[in-house]
Amino acid sequence: MSEKGDIFLRARGRTLDAFHEEAELQWKSPFYFIQGADPQFGLMKAWALGDCNYGGDEWEEEIRLTEQAAKAINKLNPKPKFFVLCGDLVHGMPGTVWRENQTKDLKKVLKEVDKEIPLVFVSGNHDIGNVPTSEAIEEYRCTWGDDYFSFWVGGVLFLVLNSQLYVDSSKCPSLKLAQDQWLDIQLATAKQRMCKHAIVFQHIPLFLKTADEEDDYFNISKPIRQELVDKFTEAGIKAVFSGHYHRNAGGFCNDLDMVVSSAIGCQLGEDTHGLRVVVVTAEKIVHRYYSLNKLSSEGIEEDLMDMIKQE
Repeated sequence: MSEKGDIFLRARGRTLDAFHEEAELQWKSPFYFIQGADPQFGLMKAWALGDCNYGGDEWEEEIRLTEQAAKAINKLNPKPKFFVLCGDLVHGMPGTVWRENQTKDLKKVLKEVDKEIPLVFVSGNHDIGNVPTSEAIEEYRCTWGDDYFSFWVGGVLFLVLNSQLYVDSSKCPSLKLAQDQWLDIQLATAKQRMCKHAIVFQHIPLFLKTADEEDDYFNISKPIRQELVDKFTEAGIKAVFSGHYHRNAGGFCNDLDMVVSSAIGCQLGEDTHGLRVVVVTAEKIVHRYYSLNKLSSEGIEEDLMDMIKQE
């Protein structure tokens, strides 16, 4: 349930109240959702200054881009099942001066998303800190909801993870252990094939191109990466969707599709500000990245039908 003053339902109790599990356990028909990442209010100015440790005292351009994303999503027909934001909601780290106003402005923009399209929030490193503390994670939970949780839509199990706990949990080891134990239970459910598909959302990619690539700021370190890849593969996870890279990337490891989506906000490469459309059919998970301009100016109904036909 949402608290007084909330503008959207937040995940709590390790699930998402927007979807009632009893009604969503069975597969019915193909559907789609929208994935976005890194609106990161404040980064564009920090990047322009060449100092990403700077919290960013201006974010008018990020507001405009996120407003454009919301309007584009609202125009889609049929409506997506949900809109997931894969982390770095704002740029200001916990405790920094502009964080509160960045958060306030992002919530104001997201209020414009059609109320029939639930919002799903994933924690990023800027949301809980590069070295998260229990206090920072609690602040995130109070602001955006649980940092990890699961929910069902149309017979598909979705898992939302706090990937920063896999990067550095030195200040909150008990919280990482709790997520690990919870994840094992969720993966056991997926492995028992109680779901049509199982899909993971997290901020930091497992890898950018190949599962054996070298460690990088933008991926999970090799030992933990391999552990997660093995767990996900064994459980039959079909896809992992992430952000963090501010560029489109990704690749396969056996049947696991690692999808890295570029940002709504600041671009660090040659991609455009955009969103990913993900179609889930009985047999496949098909996705395409669209620029905000294309989503805003053109209907994608034909593309949706084409992706569904790929079943």
